[in-house]
Amino acid sequence: MTATDEILLERQGGLGIITLNRPKALNTLSLAMYRVFDPQLLAWGRDERVQALLVRGAGERAFCAGGDVRAIYDARHQTGGGDYKADFFREEYCLIQRVHRFPKPYVALCDGITMGGGCGVSINGSHRVATERTVFAMPEVHIGLFPDVGASRFLNRCPGRIGRYLALTGARIRAADAIYCGFATHYVPHERLPELTAALAALDWSAPERRHQVDAAISRFAGDPGPASLPDLQRDIDRCFAGDSVEEIVAVLAHEGAPWARESLARIARASPLSLKITLHQLDLGRGMEIEAALALEYRMTQHVMQGHDFFEGIRALLVDKDNTPRWQHASPAAVSAAEVSACFASLGERELRFE
Repeated sequence: MTATDEILLERQGGLGIITLNRPKALNTLSLAMYRVFDPQLLAWGRDERVQALLVRGAGERAFCAGGDVRAIYDARHQTGGGDYKADFFREEYCLIQRVHRFPKPYVALCDGITMGGGCGVSINGSHRVATERTVFAMPEVHIGLFPDVGASRFLNRCPGRIGRYLALTGARIRAADAIYCGFATHYVPHERLPELTAALAALDWSAPERRHQVDAAISRFAGDPGPASLPDLQRDIDRCFAGDSVEEIVAVLAHEGAPWARESLARIARASPLSLKITLHQLDLGRGMEIEAALALEYRMTQHVMQGHDFFEGIRALLVDKDNTPRWQHASPAAVSAAEVSACFASLGERELRFE
């Protein structure tokens, strides 16, 4: 399958449509797909015939399960001819910055699994539609990475300490909680998405009112996602995740006793200790950042993490050998030194990510 097969482009009326077309791979985003997506985003942003953009995933299971990290693993020993690890994250993050700054309504149909890079090309846009099949998560600590794609910004915009909770546990949430967190802006039943797409394509656009027209069109198909579960846990999450260190958070959770706290502890125990420590520091630094600063911070972190052990070990355990038993560099968060954490945030000098 070529890049043009993996990402489909079309225009219906004033609506530009991008379809992520790797259903067997849960529509994970490859570098080749970024290289189609990004210039098309720029072109449609300038094209007066295009009034809004819609992004969707092919198949029945996923909007987008993330970036194609297996390809990064396969390129881990690359020498000469460029650096795939640098190119992948740089071009992904440049695309996400353009998604966030897109000058027209940007509608992501987050139908099914929406994780990692899938969150990047949806949450950073203006309109995010969840369905009864939506599952949002940022599970990067379980592959030796950290929540990226602008998460330094958008996780900090969740109510209270919920961003910390989601980042350190990789917990999955459904539509109602996604709306509560601000990840989704609307709920539309899955069966009505084709009607919504057709309605957006048929709009008689008025440029100054484009955003309101999209809001009104989506509202015509909106339904009730049911009650969110996170509001009932808000006070407990805020208390348990208020600590200044991962160790302190774990200690408070251990005394909590509630099922959600026990599950959180189990999730944290499976994560890379280094990832947990750098993630907590990342979120502290990212509070209040604009998208460009958040992505620049995350790019810096990726390039340091790519020089280490845990990311490639996490991918080996999950996607290569599939034994689900990663052998992390450190036995526990307490074994991670402050110097090791600081090293993941050191300047890259001339290699820093910069935006046009």
